[in-house]
Amino acid sequence: MSFGPVDPNARTASYPAPPGGHTRPSATRFLVPALVAAAVAVGLGTYGRVHDPAGTAFNLAGFSSTGAVKSWLGSAAFLFALVQLVSALAMYGRLPGVRAASWTPALHRWSGRVAFLLAVPVAVHCLYALGYQTYSTRVMWHSLLGCFFFGAFSAKMLLLRTERLPGWLLPVVGGAAFTALTVIWLTSALWFFRTVGVTT
Repeated sequence: MSFGPVDPNARTASYPAPPGGHTRPSATRFLVPALVAAAVAVGLGTYGRVHDPAGTAFNLAGFSSTGAVKSWLGSAAFLFALVQLVSALAMYGRLPGVRAASWTPALHRWSGRVAFLLAVPVAVHCLYALGYQTYSTRVMWHSLLGCFFFGAFSAKMLLLRTERLPGWLLPVVGGAAFTALTVIWLTSALWFFRTVGVTT
């Protein structure tokens, strides 16, 4: 069978979706990241609650205390998270007069990776040395959002590999993770620097 020449400017015919086809992502694609996020957050909180605090987890040469180490690492993580936020806003065209460069996506990815790697030893210290504490409002929010951050980050990593996501979903999850990290920094590193002083 032969067909005549095809007009590239002709309107595409509209065909019904094939049986069993999905026009939207399955709800499972969203449910799994949500369940993983909840499992990570609850798991970390449970461990921190039942674990007997050791008082210290690690220290680095040149620092006067583990509190100073934790505060500086947390501040560095927050700084790289700010870089990731600004690069994300540039990529989404949310910065007036700023056009994303070709290297902006790479900057966004690597700043997020570095922020996460810096946050891991801080979380290890908090959970192993201090545990999940609620003896004050500041400490309660710090403990709660610390667990939430790693849950939200896990969900974001899973969602990045999911196709056909709603355009608003990743910014919302990423924004939630950044907001949690901001409050974590305010209730820990900034509090330490204001109480003890900016010291190493």
